[in-house]
Amino acid sequence: MSVSTPRPNIYLIGFMGTGKTTAGRMLAKRLRYTFIDTDKAIEEQESTPVKTIIEEKGLPHFRELEVAFIESGHPHEACVVSCGGGLITNPGMMETLRGRGLVIAFFASVETLLERTGRNDKRPLLNVENPRERIEALLEERTDIYKQAHVCISTDMRSISDVAQQIGRTYDQFVRRMNG
Repeated sequence: MSVSTPRPNIYLIGFMGTGKTTAGRMLAKRLRYTFIDTDKAIEEQESTPVKTIIEEKGLPHFRELEVAFIESGHPHEACVVSCGGGLITNPGMMETLRGRGLVIAFFASVETLLERTGRNDKRPLLNVENPRERIEALLEERTDIYKQAHVCISTDMRSISDVAQQIGRTYDQFVRRMNG
């Protein structure tokens, strides 16, 4: 009888612009796992861009869609899941993610986040008069929750390849401990 090695999901959390999607794609390719971006998956489900969902139905409705996706909208193994930055603000969501796989929180400086998100008008939470203030306020709300991840990493001044390699090493250790 052959016992297969578990292949728990990897959940990438963190503020928008920290590099979750880019590093997640690279990591999924290396591991030969499925890559899922929760925002893109919800857009496909709803046939509507996230920006429009939030504008027309509100942020609470979008957060409900995120929770539903995590609870039942994706495979339970062999996936790298790039989560929307605010997903973990839903009560109990961090515990849910930690129970389903390895949770990695990405961090970057406010300056880096401004640089990375300033080129994208598809970020409805930052379409405000003072994006810096908005980023700082959202980070204030979310940082303590992000820190509850299994591992926290900074993506400032690092290549995507370096970040993906670090996550891969961390994941190998996580799986070994599970089998331990």
